[in-house]
Amino acid sequence: MQIFNNLNIYCMKELAMHVYDLMENSTAANAKDVKLTIVDSLKNNDFHFAIEDNGKGMSPEFLAKVTDPYTTSRTTRKVGLGLPLIKMNTEKCGGGMKLTSQVGVGTRLEFWFEHNNWDRPPMGDLPGTLVMLLSAHEDIHFVITYRTDEGEFVLDTDELKEALGGMSMNDIHIINYLKEMIAENLKEIHANE
Repeated sequence: MQIFNNLNIYCMKELAMHVYDLMENSTAANAKDVKLTIVDSLKNNDFHFAIEDNGKGMSPEFLAKVTDPYTTSRTTRKVGLGLPLIKMNTEKCGGGMKLTSQVGVGTRLEFWFEHNNWDRPPMGDLPGTLVMLLSAHEDIHFVITYRTDEGEFVLDTDELKEALGGMSMNDIHIINYLKEMIAENLKEIHANE
């Protein structure tokens, strides 16, 4: 466990990077639909994340050992740190993690923190992280929902593509516009205050 505590110092110090890494798992699992829901409630002292996809899913055997850092489906490296790190971070912050999956159906990951816990990682640059993910995977349908005690922001890439009229999300002007648009909408609902 000491190895992971040391690795945590260097890896994914922000929740936005955790989200990116975990959503990349969905894209690697050949998902065509990926949903991210964030519930950011000061009233309930809850910072709750859910990522759901329709990818290839995991067998019960693989699911049982997936939080072991030496269990990974990737062929590019022999260690998978995303799930073990988020599990460790949630547990030290009064939260937890729940993972369900079915082969051929998809996977749902939930993880949560006490909002006011001193050890909870900061959110980081969520708008920039999301735009990086969306522009890298234009073929995937993403629905991102962010709820606070003050309101809700929903970004649906199918609606976004229609509004862009065929323009690529890889265009630098579109990237900048999307980052600003997401940041403004999150500010309006008092996200992560």
